[in-house]
Amino acid sequence: MKIFRALGILVLILASQTFAGTEGPSAISVHDELNPERFELALESGYLFGFINSPHSYEIGAEFLTARVRWGVLDRDDWLRGYNQFYLSAVGEPIFRGIENHYFGLNFGLRYNFVQSGARFVPYVSGGVGLGWIDSHSSIPGAQGQDFTFNILRAVGVTYRMNEHWNVNAGILYQHLSNGGQTDPNPSLNLIGPQVGLTYSF
Repeated sequence: MKIFRALGILVLILASQTFAGTEGPSAISVHDELNPERFELALESGYLFGFINSPHSYEIGAEFLTARVRWGVLDRDDWLRGYNQFYLSAVGEPIFRGIENHYFGLNFGLRYNFVQSGARFVPYVSGGVGLGWIDSHSSIPGAQGQDFTFNILRAVGVTYRMNEHWNVNAGILYQHLSNGGQTDPNPSLNLIGPQVGLTYSF
């Protein structure tokens, strides 16, 4: 919870600095809704809980540094209106409860942003695959069988556009960790939990 408090304080400070000396948030034009700044850098933080098949109650902090690039726009008069982004995330995850202690990796994927005319709230869905390393303990039942591990990420949430450069977002993140059957047994991990983030566009 300390992570969420710290990120919340950071968001409030940045928001106050962003809007200082203005009468309110700068207007986002209809043109800019589907043509925002091309690149984004995001700091995202989550807290994930193990579920489904693990015999142990895992709790993991999910920390991401993500770069996104916009490509492809769907300009139409319905709920599918929006644009795509390709992303690359560096992943660092302390394991607060569970057998292992940490996980580091990369994830590559796509994100789609649903943009309605005049709305500052932008729902999104994203998904990607990647690889990484966990400090495995194969001698312990239920632990991961080897250090090298694949990852799958899925997320849904909503972004609030503070202005043309700064966004904040909140959502739900699902993560799957597995070595792809390279060891037997291969217990894998399934994790889900809340995620928040702060994004700078340029």
